[in-house]
Amino acid sequence: MNIRANALSAGVWAAPQIGLDDVPELARLGIRRIVSHRPDSEEPGQPSAAEMSAVATANGMEFVHAPVSGMPGPDAVKATAGALEDGSPVLMFCRSGTRSTFAWALAMRSLDRADADTLRATAAAAGYDLSRLPL
Repeated sequence: MNIRANALSAGVWAAPQIGLDDVPELARLGIRRIVSHRPDSEEPGQPSAAEMSAVATANGMEFVHAPVSGMPGPDAVKATAGALEDGSPVLMFCRSGTRSTFAWALAMRSLDRADADTLRATAAAAGYDLSRLPL
């Protein structure tokens, strides 16, 4: 994958902000679902959730908007868990990939798919620090 993304588990990647022009490549690479953890208008020039959704849909992909400001709340964790539940290849993004990784870890715990130590080690191997996250 040419997009700067870090593998978190089989078929799940976290990435910094992607662009609208990245979506066709993601579809070609087999990603079936994109999860955005960025609130709209967080930063000037970022694509809106509506724009990302339209491009994802046009490329045969599902788009999930689960905005996070700070730590992921229950709604974002539930939406992320729903996006991960069926095992379809998923790319999650936020500004840096950190909030997406936090949401992934909390979602994996809610689905009872991994213990806290495994999640922390996996995230660390991908370059993310989960030490502040209550798992």
